[in-house]
Amino acid sequence: MTKGFPRSHLYIVAALSLGLCSIVIANLDSAAPIPEPVSMPYVEAVPAPEPQDAVLAAALPAPPEPSLSDTAVSKTTRTEEHTIQPGDRLDAIFKSKGVSTRELFKVTSAEPHGKRLHQIYPGHRVQFGFDAEGVLQEFTYTPGPLQTLQFSRVGDTFQSTELLREPETELKFGSSVIEHSLFVASQRAGFSDALTMELAHIFQWDIDFVLDIRQGDSFSVLFQEEYLDGERIGHGDILAAEFVNQGETYKAVLYEDAQGRRSYYDPSGRNMRKAFLRAPVEFSRISSNFNLRRVHPLFKKRMPHRGIDYAATAGTPILAAGDGRVHKASRTQPNGNYVIINHGEQFQTKYLHLSRFAKGIRAGSKVTQGQVIGYVGATGWATAPHLHYEFLVNGVHQNPRTVRLPDAQPIADSERERFLTHAKPIFAQLEEHQQTPQIAAAR
Repeated sequence: MTKGFPRSHLYIVAALSLGLCSIVIANLDSAAPIPEPVSMPYVEAVPAPEPQDAVLAAALPAPPEPSLSDTAVSKTTRTEEHTIQPGDRLDAIFKSKGVSTRELFKVTSAEPHGKRLHQIYPGHRVQFGFDAEGVLQEFTYTPGPLQTLQFSRVGDTFQSTELLREPETELKFGSSVIEHSLFVASQRAGFSDALTMELAHIFQWDIDFVLDIRQGDSFSVLFQEEYLDGERIGHGDILAAEFVNQGETYKAVLYEDAQGRRSYYDPSGRNMRKAFLRAPVEFSRISSNFNLRRVHPLFKKRMPHRGIDYAATAGTPILAAGDGRVHKASRTQPNGNYVIINHGEQFQTKYLHLSRFAKGIRAGSKVTQGQVIGYVGATGWATAPHLHYEFLVNGVHQNPRTVRLPDAQPIADSERERFLTHAKPIFAQLEEHQQTPQIAAAR
């Protein structure tokens, strides 16, 4: 038997316990029932506020949540800018600023403007905004003075916003007479090269600005100039223009129809645009004309020349002469790289000796007038870089320089009254300026 407490002591403890239990039970008969126990998480205890502190705390408003712009401003402590140069790539620019390819992917994936960074152009500006730890917080891309794309970090991603500014515009007039060249005359009138190119583009279907220009030709232009913060930033739209070429007068006015489509029309509502470009490349000269009795320069024998050779610098963009679908984009020994485009059932154009095709140009591709389809080269039987261009009507070769080109759609009958209401006062304003030379001098 194990040694323990004396038996008399155990009797005394038992008696005391019974007495104590009876007292506790008697006191609890009128109390509320005891709830079931619950497990509680660990919470660090804090002192309860004094009553007056509690009142003040309730009266004070909660601090506002920071906005996205507030967060970006507060986190961005350092900025770096870069002006895009010819040959620059966005990934190389990011790397030069110490920004990873992963961050570049986040920026270019930002909705809704990230895809617009896939093509950047010389002269445009970019800016990087970093926080104190060197983490990219903001990236901005500025294609021009009126537009900025801003990419701001939100957590581990970026969101994009387009910021646009509206310039102030002033109506301007300029005119000149050609003595040597269109560009010299335009510079004398105070035109920028961009404005001169736009003027040539308006009349390009009626006038060959390389071969048709003569001394004594003249032009007049009513256009807008744009200003931002009081500084001139460039020209706006040409509202109306007149060009006199070899005694024949051509007039054009800009008109936007009820559906928002803009184009230039003559005073009668004929579209200045034709269904085809007269020359689908910017060329320096014609090295070989359309001639069915031509002697080939390589083989020294009579071989018909069923197109026109436009001499141009290698790599010059070649444009689709009209809307259509690519019939062939291939290569042969005589043609080199070449493209054939079908324009409906009646018309077909051919482009030979390309250095390479433009992206996406293949058999079956749809193209629009003015779209780049390839680049000037000297592939195949070519002695120097040039574009050999052919124009076929119902399968018969025609001289691209003299063939009658079909017009684009004229003003619709439903738009005619609205067009005349718009065009007549603008042409009258152009004529008023032409008759008041001092206005032009006041530019």
